[in-house]
Amino acid sequence: MTERPKHVEQTWRGEDWYATDLADTRFVRCTFVDVDLSEVTTRGAVFEHCTFTGCRLNSSVHRATAFVACSLRGCSLFDATFEGCKLAGTAFERCTTRPWRVLGGQWRGVSLRGADLARLDLSGLDLADADLALADLQGAVLRGAVLTGADLREADLRGTDLRGALLDGVDLAAARLGRTLIDLGGAVLLAEASGAVVDLDPDGGAGASHRGA
Repeated sequence: MTERPKHVEQTWRGEDWYATDLADTRFVRCTFVDVDLSEVTTRGAVFEHCTFTGCRLNSSVHRATAFVACSLRGCSLFDATFEGCKLAGTAFERCTTRPWRVLGGQWRGVSLRGADLARLDLSGLDLADADLALADLQGAVLRGAVLTGADLREADLRGTDLRGALLDGVDLAAARLGRTLIDLGGAVLLAEASGAVVDLDPDGGAGASHRGA
């Protein structure tokens, strides 16, 4: 079996990696500064504790790639594709985050605080414990997404589709709502966050009631 190429604690500045194929390559504690990663492909690649500053990842394609505890600051990801990727604990700060194409994957604990995610299709994405506070999610589609424990404080959810999303531990009342699409489970959570008693028994049976704390 061919050994996976590995780079540890290396730094690249101002380099042109345009359209480079990084399939099955592993980077550990590496630093990328002002590197052109446009149209790069990273099938099966792994980035662990890496830092990207001012990098261009426009039209890059990432399939089954892991970005674990990475930091992206001031990067452009215009038209980037993430398919079945793992972004556990990765933070995006002042990045161009749309349009993206995101097809499933595990983005647990990711930080997208204040990010512009408006009108993106994030269906089925695992965003458990993600920091989405202050994010613009207007018109975004999060159908079937896992948002358990996610922080949505002051996030803009106007027109957002949350049907089928797992929302346990999410304070929807702290987000900005308006024409937000939610299913019965989401409606119950929202009502309970407002202190209401939700009675799902048409006959008024106490056993079917949900009571807010």
